[in-house]
Amino acid sequence: MISKREASIPGGRGLTFWGQWLAAMALLLLLLCALTLLKTGEIASQYRVLGGFALFASVPVYSLMRVYHKQHGYLVGLGRLLGGWLVLLSLLTVATFVTKTSHLFSREVILTWGVLGFALQSGLYVPLHHVSRRYHRQLQSARTSLIVGTGELALDLADKLVRHRNEPLVGLVAGNDQVHPDNLLYPVIGNLAHLRDLIAHHHIRRLYIALPLTEAEQIEGLYIDLLDASVDVVWIPDLQSLMLLNHSVSDIDGLPAIHLNESPLTSYPTAALTKAALDRTIALLAILALSPMLLATAIAVKLSSPGPVLFKQKRHGWNGRVIKVWKFRSMRVHADAQVKQASREDPRITRVGRFIRRTSIDELPQLFNVLQGRMSLVGPRPHAVAHNDYYTGKIDAYMARHRIKPGITGLAQINGCRGETETLDKMEKRVELDLAYINNWSIWLDLKILIKTPFTLLSKDIY
Repeated sequence: MISKREASIPGGRGLTFWGQWLAAMALLLLLLCALTLLKTGEIASQYRVLGGFALFASVPVYSLMRVYHKQHGYLVGLGRLLGGWLVLLSLLTVATFVTKTSHLFSREVILTWGVLGFALQSGLYVPLHHVSRRYHRQLQSARTSLIVGTGELALDLADKLVRHRNEPLVGLVAGNDQVHPDNLLYPVIGNLAHLRDLIAHHHIRRLYIALPLTEAEQIEGLYIDLLDASVDVVWIPDLQSLMLLNHSVSDIDGLPAIHLNESPLTSYPTAALTKAALDRTIALLAILALSPMLLATAIAVKLSSPGPVLFKQKRHGWNGRVIKVWKFRSMRVHADAQVKQASREDPRITRVGRFIRRTSIDELPQLFNVLQGRMSLVGPRPHAVAHNDYYTGKIDAYMARHRIKPGITGLAQINGCRGETETLDKMEKRVELDLAYINNWSIWLDLKILIKTPFTLLSKDIY
């Protein structure tokens, strides 16, 4: 069984990653050398350093973006390739800016390299990806499988093998204490008493054990009995009743470990470092680009009503730590006995405040929270401490949404879950999407959310 963590590193994909990556990088470096020679007549040291940096930085970037994953279709794969290439170019740009060496490079060479580099990678990606997918399909088609178990877990596994992995499945085998269900989509071809005969008769290459945990002794007996059989044995633990969070399987000095609940920031340290670097880089560039708007908004807020320009509220951050989240003040200064969410036609909101809330301009000071490292550009939106205290215990795994840094925007926001949560159902939907974000987090997902966010700013639920 391949875990999420194993699938997120290059070694877990073998030749699927390294073969395509090596071919692409060879073309990119050759292109950079050719463009440099044509422009300057030599390959100066700064271009050699640039090529080396691109070579080494492309490994974590392309790996985290899962550029060469065999399950991607051509359009999705090309989209991820474009995203990975843009992230790599951004890192190179930041590196030259920080080292104050940008003036040493020809803009014509870099721009041409950026455009033609993606074109060459795309032209190479399509045939290599086709060969890779064909090779894996041939391997899977030759791996005839059988599932021990007839319960919900076994049926769910059968669906995944047949519909998503195209793995030939002969059928199911009932456990000793299991009855044969009627009208199954996948046939029950026998029970454990005939298992060895079934393996030999159907030329089974892989056997999946999908029995409930109550039959642990039977699982152990099955494993021992099949040690001398020429068949791969894979145990699928029955964890469907648990609410898993960023789960994975790893090895601790020879001991298999199932991670049921873990923060992506600790389970993927390299990815977390990349996310933090991108967050702060984009936040700094956004602050510089939006500085006229930030200054104009600050003046408008100050003139709209007496009080400070910024509203700083205590909210929970990563791992429940209390942080102060910054916003442009959109309400008149008032004293509330308890924190109350803003509602439509709320009399506390000023005229300027209504506009900046409607356009989400009031959230822009949180770019400074991102620079401070307290927030991320993308993540679950932080709620007031009082609201968290209220919903904890009313919604399952509510505080689990704090296992990653809170964000200015998030998966819930681009799916319409924003504004007042006057009913428990609305908050439950928001929490469900926040947990889905944590379970499926990747740099690519962050980029997609950032791209989609501007198109959701005119939502009717913002007020």
